[in-house]
Amino acid sequence: RTALQLQVINFNFETVQVTWNTSAYAGINFTFIYKFDKKEEYRSCSNYMLQQGYSAGCLLEVQRDGPLYFSIRNGTEPLLTKDLAISAYLKPRSPGDLSFRWREEAVTVTCSNLGYSDLQYEIQHKTVFDTEWQAENCNVTIDGLDTEKCYFFRARVKALEFAYGSETHPSDWSEVTRLQRGELRDSCWESSLFPRFILVAAMVCFLTLFLLLLSLWKLHRIKKVLMPSVPDPKFSFLGLFESHQGNFQEWIKDTQNVAPLNKMEDGELECAPEDAVVVQPAEAETPKAVVMMSRLYPQTGEEDATGDSGQLPHQPPQGRGVVSLGDFTFVMSDNSYMML
Repeated sequence: RTALQLQVINFNFETVQVTWNTSAYAGINFTFIYKFDKKEEYRSCSNYMLQQGYSAGCLLEVQRDGPLYFSIRNGTEPLLTKDLAISAYLKPRSPGDLSFRWREEAVTVTCSNLGYSDLQYEIQHKTVFDTEWQAENCNVTIDGLDTEKCYFFRARVKALEFAYGSETHPSDWSEVTRLQRGELRDSCWESSLFPRFILVAAMVCFLTLFLLLLSLWKLHRIKKVLMPSVPDPKFSFLGLFESHQGNFQEWIKDTQNVAPLNKMEDGELECAPEDAVVVQPAEAETPKAVVMMSRLYPQTGEEDATGDSGQLPHQPPQGRGVVSLGDFTFVMSDNSYMML
């Protein structure tokens, strides 16, 4: 089997935590024995740390720096025996006594004395608009700050590597301190972010939406001017498509009372003037008729002299077809046409 993987943490020379990885030894309860002096007898752990019901570590109380001798056993069989200096695994206590003094656009951060030598503070600060913390040392003056902005400060303690080695652990970060205009704030997120960022963002969104609606309205008006709507013939010619399937000739006969074109005898075609249209009133009381002459039948000189151009000849010209429209009858030839 693989060797046990250990992790040792010395919490500010007050307690020592020794844990091991039990993934390769599932279902086994290990026994941990230890001593602080080489001449002493081993004693069993009185405060085991459990994982899924099995021992996975031991928490020891210490009072001073010194060596630690321990052994991890499976029953009476030792799996790991080791001695080490607990100072090499130091994790200092998180700092809590920080003082801040504002002066115009600078702040001086002062830290309390640490209980052990060769320890160092790490101070970090940022604003609500920064994504990363900026690191500083303790007992330092930070210049170029904006008094209107809210600044966050936090600190931790690190053991110097030249004195304790590379296996030490930095302390946990202290609680974040918020400062604005030289005063402590419980929360300054709303006061700094809302007036400048959220308000501006809301105005930009409102303006964008307004411009979008305005452009859509303008586009509708331009489309209406450039491409006017074409009227649907279904509404202008009622029944043209419903009853006559779009046949205009059939529709106009049915709706305008136009008589069908009647062909006359072939023998009558010889006597009919080629381009004459005769309009006769249907009423018997008004025997007047209107003769419209084409260019093929100009008026005679006798008619010009008498000035009686309104009289019809005794024999009305015979056409090839007769069309009735309302109270009038039209006699038409093959070369004539009628506009309705």
